[in-house]
Amino acid sequence: MEKLKMQTADGVQDNISRIAELFPECITEVSDKMGGVKRSVDFDKLRQLLSSEIVEGNEERYQFTWPDKRKAILAANAPINATLRPCREESVDFDTTQNLYIEGDNLDVLKCLKETYLHKVKMIYIDPPYNTGNDFVYEDDFAESASEYLANSGQFDEQGNRLVTNTESNGRFHTDWLNMIYPRLKVARDLLTEDGVIFISIDDNEVENLRKVCDEVFGDSNCIAQLVWKNKYGAGGGTNSVAYVHEYILVYSKGFIESITCELSEELRASYNKTDEKYSIRGGYTTQPLASTSKGARANLMYSIEHDGETILPPKGGRWVWSKEKFDKAYQNNEIVINKTKDGVSVRFKNYLKDENGKLRKGTQLSIITNVFNQEGSKEFSELLGDKRIFDFPKPTKLILQLLKLEVNESPLDNAIILDFFSGSSSTAHAVMKLNSELGAHNKFIMVQLPELTDEKSEAYKAGYKNICEIGKERIRRAGAKIKAENPLTTQHLDTGFRVLKLDSSNMKDVFYSPKETEQQDLFALVDNVKDDRTSGDLLFQVMLELGATLDSKIEESMVDDKTIYNVGDGYLVACFDEKVTDEVVKTIAKMQPMYAVLRDTSMADDATATNFEQIFKTYAPNTTTKIL
Repeated sequence: MEKLKMQTADGVQDNISRIAELFPECITEVSDKMGGVKRSVDFDKLRQLLSSEIVEGNEERYQFTWPDKRKAILAANAPINATLRPCREESVDFDTTQNLYIEGDNLDVLKCLKETYLHKVKMIYIDPPYNTGNDFVYEDDFAESASEYLANSGQFDEQGNRLVTNTESNGRFHTDWLNMIYPRLKVARDLLTEDGVIFISIDDNEVENLRKVCDEVFGDSNCIAQLVWKNKYGAGGGTNSVAYVHEYILVYSKGFIESITCELSEELRASYNKTDEKYSIRGGYTTQPLASTSKGARANLMYSIEHDGETILPPKGGRWVWSKEKFDKAYQNNEIVINKTKDGVSVRFKNYLKDENGKLRKGTQLSIITNVFNQEGSKEFSELLGDKRIFDFPKPTKLILQLLKLEVNESPLDNAIILDFFSGSSSTAHAVMKLNSELGAHNKFIMVQLPELTDEKSEAYKAGYKNICEIGKERIRRAGAKIKAENPLTTQHLDTGFRVLKLDSSNMKDVFYSPKETEQQDLFALVDNVKDDRTSGDLLFQVMLELGATLDSKIEESMVDDKTIYNVGDGYLVACFDEKVTDEVVKTIAKMQPMYAVLRDTSMADDATATNFEQIFKTYAPNTTTKIL
């Protein structure tokens, strides 16, 4: 049997593997810190292959950098010994839901998700902390020494990440924020599907730097748009006659996509209120003028129109917007409306709600969002939780819904994973449930949020919410109930549940990862390599992550000889973590013929069971991959 790693992937080694596929001659071997040998890149050879004029040293070149950027890159690639532990009591519909709510530092959570959710997330929306001088940002711990740890001011979370207030006076105003956002975007990019899209809300303080970071992470050719959102109605605050009433949403794709189209607004849809004989297929229509006063004569647009014995010419100094051939076809199909007016003759063409195949037309290209405001988000939140002061400036679900309804390559979102790893009050989860309710879709959400403590003097704390995660989870519960109550006939099967998972240190003791460093006198204390406070459920979810079973997978439990057997994903993974497992238990697992079978290192009841294990699987499940932890 093979031994499980129980550790996130090493991003550096993944990158080296990709380079090896393209430039195998650039791969070499070096000694690691443990005295072993590992693969590395010969950068001199690689530079020689990539350039006829080597760029190195202090030679000037275009680049975007800041202090500690190299450490930020290391932070994105470094593996971690962490896991996600299930919390059934805080979940809703744990056994049936396909939605996830994950508590913990989002960089570590993204790393935990990376292997299992690689290329599986269709859309990401994030609203990261804006760099206003007051927000908390994360300074990721780069394996500090004890003295450095004590010297640093500020708080540390359980994963060793320092929370600091990023004031403009600290000399690292932009640097600290960039070091926070860069590694998170690097890991998040790997989760996106090839046609996946990320939307990032941001304000003026960091929009320019964020664009440069995204150009580097996603490629400048994959920048789709920098949307302007007029986020406040009224004059807004400001100085020098400048009103601060807008922010931005940066839109980037993972790879090349042909088109992103938006839904026709309700207001525009209502304007298609005229009908003709094509209504059953093409819906209503509106009309638009065929004449144009645009300058620049073009012979093919200067023709005359014959109608009811009259000759109609283009307006003086103007022209038609269609060619004669296109006009004649529309005229024959009753798609031209000609009327006499007091000023002469009006020539207009019909603009239908749907095309010839009955497909709804798209709206105008999205550029400036002016139909939803921050105040609506606060009102919506207060209606759900009773007091808008519990959470400052929650994003309106209407804003996120507009983004969710954008069609990539003319494909609407359905059966897709939507991720928000700065989930805050869970507006994104609320919007996904609304989208599914409106369209009958089956999209799934993954919310990730650091359980940042609420201030004891805050309204949130007084209302009983000790951290931000408690606010987000309660919002999802209430929003789901409200959607179902308002649409009882169409939401019977709507998934408004979520599995709660919490980031924690690995389930495995240190001896599992560094057996060479274990002293002989400690061996008897460490016979079991699993930490004492961890449950079988904890082990199951860490194994699921390592073996590629998504965290929303169906989990069935059965009992054989008083031992619990877990069946994940209808036979994708079968595991048993109990002790004194008998031949009968092993045989039951083998007969299920799973893709993977996992037991603990200490599971076997006796030497005979351990000896029979391999033979049992050869007999009943020769294609099953067996693993131990």
